[in-house]
Amino acid sequence: MADTSVRKKREISDDQKEALSVGRDQSRIVRRYLEAISESKPRPGRKRTEESIRSQLASIDARLADANPLNRLHFIQLKMDLELELSQLQTKMDLAPLERAFIEVAAEYSSRKGVSKHAWREVGVPAEVLKRAGISDSSSGYRKAGHSEDID
Repeated sequence: MADTSVRKKREISDDQKEALSVGRDQSRIVRRYLEAISESKPRPGRKRTEESIRSQLASIDARLADANPLNRLHFIQLKMDLELELSQLQTKMDLAPLERAFIEVAAEYSSRKGVSKHAWREVGVPAEVLKRAGISDSSSGYRKAGHSEDID
């Protein structure tokens, strides 16, 4: 015989809803900070200056007039890339507010998710930021936090 009973919808308590909300907020703060430090990381090679980019743009403008259609296409794309790079150089991201928010939630997030200091360092979080967040070498790792399964 098939079970024809109707399953009751599981009720979530207000405490559970609050815990889920806090977890989502912490994850959002951590993700934004990690994305910001990843984007602001210096790239390999010689650092480009506004002056060198402007010089390249002037050179491209001079060469565009005499360029054949195929070269013109590539010069226009290069010019667009350089203009984007120049605008990014001029608008530096202010990490301070993201860092402050990260410091407020990092220790609890680490404990809840089992993230060790070493893991934070591997993704680029500065040691000083971790220290201010209260994350030490003895902070728990994934398995210490009670997680026995592998991460999918």
